Amino acid sequence: MTIPDRLLLGPGPSNAYPEVLAALGRPLVGHLDPEFLRILDETSDRLRTVFRTENALTLPISGTGSAGMEACFVNLVEPGDTVIIGVNGVFGERMCEVARRCGAEVIRVEAAWGEPIDPQALLDAQAAAPHARLVAVVHAETSTGVRSDVAPLRALGDTDTLLLVDTVTGLAGIPVEIDAWGVDACYSGTQKCLGVPPGLAPVTFSDRAVERIRSRVTPPQSWYLDLGLIGDYVGAARKYHHTAPISMVVALHAGLGVLLDEGLEASWARHAAVGGRLQAELETLGFTLLARDGHRLPQLTTARLPEGADEAALRRTMLERWGIEVGGGLGAFAGTAWRFGLMGHGARERSVTTVLGAIRELQASGEMPTA
Repeated sequence: MTIPDRLLLGPGPSNAYPEVLAALGRPLVGHLDPEFLRILDETSDRLRTVFRTENALTLPISGTGSAGMEACFVNLVEPGDTVIIGVNGVFGERMCEVARRCGAEVIRVEAAWGEPIDPQALLDAQAAAPHARLVAVVHAETSTGVRSDVAPLRALGDTDTLLLVDTVTGLAGIPVEIDAWGVDACYSGTQKCLGVPPGLAPVTFSDRAVERIRSRVTPPQSWYLDLGLIGDYVGAARKYHHTAPISMVVALHAGLGVLLDEGLEASWARHAAVGGRLQAELETLGFTLLARDGHRLPQLTTARLPEGADEAALRRTMLERWGIEVGGGLGAFAGTAWRFGLMGHGARERSVTTVLGAIRELQASGEMPTA
């Protein structure tokens, strides 16, 4: 079976770093092998550096970013708790559904698609419901390409309400400052700006969050994602819980090594440069940027195609003719917009040049309108 070589410029997964692909081919060892446990510990240390945190409970959860989301909610929320959630796209909606399944009463703080969540609106909602167990917000909304400000939510540290942040698309692509922003729980995914295949969800929990997990009245709704049990495996006890995805952890270890060798600030600057160039040139080709200026993600650009374009047919042409994957719009943007991902190893000038060249060819041939 032959798998084609694609240039993955959609919302994820992104192309993996070569060092990561090499790591996936290393020999398999057991999940309690001393060498693997050393790699696991070093991976968690590297995640602390990337999350910019000193949190002891920082680790890769077995599963994609959605498993990280569930791990946060099922460990921090009990039936009957009140949860405040910012909703400005698909993944804010998903948070609401996961919280609802945990038995929470959900208070929604909404913004239009393409707009960021107003942090003051979240703080006002918490002031009106000071008993809320947590406030949750998507830092980098993959469905819209919008960045919402998290730093002002540090004020929640003076309350009994925890702060939960989704940065699946944010981590390594834009600044993420867990300790400086007072974030109590955060999850990400490997397949975006970390340049690793999907399969793990980096998570981190503050001491406040860990105390909340320990003081639960009822056990978490998920045995598999119970951090009280998983913590005994990744911690000093080394107590067996489940068989870790060994090769994926080794791959993440390698990807984090590439990132830290480059430097976090350098990675942020690289993503900003290529994303800015793509966004500027798309506008000259008749595309309309859909995220508000000042809150656009450089690594994930949502743009409406020129009027009259058949976006699904054109995406298929891009894939079949040139092996370039871009994503279609979701929700309010479905059928009219593309989502361009420049993430991790794919956040390169050559990626921008290649995808823009393909668009120009489609316009020159008359297959795509120019305005």
